[in-house]
This record gives sequence, C-alpha cells and structure tokens, in this order.
Amino acid sequence: MSVVTPVFVPINLIRASWLIFAIVWLLTAISTKQTIYRENAVSRLRYMLPMILAWLLLTRARRMIYPLNVQVIPHAFLIGWLCAILCIAGLAFCCWARLTIGRNWSGIVTLKEGHELIIRGPYALVRHPIYTGLIAMFAGTALFSGYLGGIFGIVVVFVSFWIKLREEEKVMLKQFPVEYAAYQQRVNRIIPFVV
Repeated sequence: MSVVTPVFVPINLIRASWLIFAIVWLLTAISTKQTIYRENAVSRLRYMLPMILAWLLLTRARRMIYPLNVQVIPHAFLIGWLCAILCIAGLAFCCWARLTIGRNWSGIVTLKEGHELIIRGPYALVRHPIYTGLIAMFAGTALFSGYLGGIFGIVVVFVSFWIKLREEEKVMLKQFPVEYAAYQQRVNRIIPFVV
C-alpha cells in the first residue's frame, strides 16, 4: 500500500491546469482573424524577456542560488489546496476571456482585420482578463512551490504583463479613440477594483 502525501492531488490539479491552458490556447490560436498590424521584435522583447525570467524563477527556483532557492512557504495540506483552487480559478478566468475575445485574440500586440472592441464578459471586470487569470495561475503555482524565487517571479510576470498591456492599450486607443478612452475610465486594467 502506498502512502499519498497531502500535496499529491493539489500538484496534479495545478499541472493539469497548465496543460489545459496550453491545449486551449493552441487549439483556439488556429482560428484567429488575419493580422493587419503587428508590433516589431524589439517591442516584443521588452515583455518577453521578463516573462521568460519569471517562468525560470517559477520552474527552477529550487535549483537556483541562495536566496532564490529558499523555501519560505511550507508544503501544507490547506496551502496546497488553496493554491490549486487559485490556479483553477485563474484557468477558468483565462478560458472565459479567451472564448469571449474570440478571433480578435493574439499572443503578441496586434490589430486584426475587422478588430472589435470587446467589453463584455470578463472584459467588463478588467481590461486584460487573460493576464489576470495567468497571474492567478502563476501565483497559485509559485505559492505552492514555496520558493522565494517563484514568489519573486510573481512580481516579474506582473511587470511583464504591465509592459505588454501598455502597448496593447496604445493600439486600442488609436483604433477606438473614443470608445476605448471611455472603457479605460470605467474598468480597471488587471485587478478588479484595484489597478
């Protein structure tokens, strides 16, 4: 008879959440609208490099140098389940946002042919709900691992998304000057009722 540790199920839920996210994103990326504007590679690097660093901090923290490899949050039953729930909630919010934005979505800053301004569903709660969901998934995963490097990675991923969303908003303001400006006044960027 094998002994199942209290963190077994939560870690599998967290891993499954990331796998489901990857599958949904790959499948839905096939049917996006044709791109009429795409940011240049240098602009992309400004948020991609911090994103890569954040992912490395999340996935490799225990192999990094001191103090990044210090485990500051213990593996405990309740903490594990709370982290798994946070990750699943983030996944659900991401998927809801991805389905709502539909064919207008892109992984980089673009403008699509016949681009629409989406302000319903999760976009009525925050202007960038996919980033909100990903931050929740990242936070759930980092807090579950408990390493200082992963926790620092939460800050780095937030900065990465902040850089990217500022570029996206410039494009949207140019395309929808009146509507997007009004939307900015009504809805926070990334965290409901906060930022």
